[in-house]
Amino acid sequence: MSFALTDEQKELRALAREFAEKEVRPKAAEYDEHQTHPADVVAKAHELGLMNLHLPESLGGPELSVFDGMLVGEELYRGCSGIGTSILGNGLAAGPLLVAGTEEQKRDWLAPLVAEPVLGCFGLSEPGAGSDVSGIQTTAVRSGDQYRINGSKMFITNAGHASWMVCFASTDRSQGHRGLSAFVVPMDAEGVTIEKHLDKMGQRATDTSAVAFQDVVVPAANRLGGEGDGFKIAMQTLDITRPGTAIGAVGVAQAAYELAVDYARERVQFGTPIAMNQGVSFLVADMATEIEAARLLCWQAAWMIDQGYGRRATKYSSFAKRFGADTAMKVTTDAVQVFGGYGYIKEYPVEKLMRDAKLFQIYEGTSQIQRLVIAKEIFLPSGA
Repeated sequence: MSFALTDEQKELRALAREFAEKEVRPKAAEYDEHQTHPADVVAKAHELGLMNLHLPESLGGPELSVFDGMLVGEELYRGCSGIGTSILGNGLAAGPLLVAGTEEQKRDWLAPLVAEPVLGCFGLSEPGAGSDVSGIQTTAVRSGDQYRINGSKMFITNAGHASWMVCFASTDRSQGHRGLSAFVVPMDAEGVTIEKHLDKMGQRATDTSAVAFQDVVVPAANRLGGEGDGFKIAMQTLDITRPGTAIGAVGVAQAAYELAVDYARERVQFGTPIAMNQGVSFLVADMATEIEAARLLCWQAAWMIDQGYGRRATKYSSFAKRFGADTAMKVTTDAVQVFGGYGYIKEYPVEKLMRDAKLFQIYEGTSQIQRLVIAKEIFLPSGA
């Protein structure tokens, strides 16, 4: 295989980088400070074709490969991971529909994303069920050709500004995770409430909210797949989206690395740039090495998904997510160290990058859960 980029891929990456430089970075600090939803930037990204990257051409989408999505994602997250998540969050929201939706469901819920900058969201996590999906308490009870949904969701990206959610709820509590089903729920449906916009440490330009469902009625036509298919749909979606999350971590790490290099060249101590200090230069050398390794893991996982490896790519998606997230945390921490006291104040952007990086070790499967997935694939392989 070759990871040499085609001319088209180079142009795509350059487009995303230019957009991040001109539209994202100038607003990153302000939107982070005030926890502003970047509706204006989202609209511009939509107009430029940098949203909904994987929607099929039959729905009006660009139908880019997962690998091509890596190129866009790294650049947007390099600009600001909060704004980048707001822009690219539809990838996760649309995932269950792409995995299990009928053609009619795709037309109803995904085609509007292409027409205008509409947002969807992915409702899996709950106050008491994060890594343990079997702990989901939200229920969906069938009555005729409808379901009545009750429960709550937590840490839902873009929920406060989304038009709909793919909500995972139990249709048979006795079956644990095998009793989960997936439903598309309009966010303006009666009984849906945004309980709270969460005040986060990092990635503050992305809305993350708690959502409640009280006797929310949805038609059975809004169910994705069959009853009990929810866990499978969620895992298939996350296998596809994890490399995209991991490349976001790479983008944050890349931004921190570039800032550290520039500062080390300019900052003079003891009569010489600190870049000449072995303690600093070795930190920067490790940053560069680990970022490159993380990027290649993301590219490999994306390539495998594009080649149709399916569940056999699970281990590689988890490789990318675990290593990318931990690399971003290490690199941004070391970048703050290079800046010294200045790195610890908000005037300098490495402080924000360090806060932003932490979330990658938590969402879409913690680093510890990724290790569990990898260990399971080693000892109980699914095929690769």
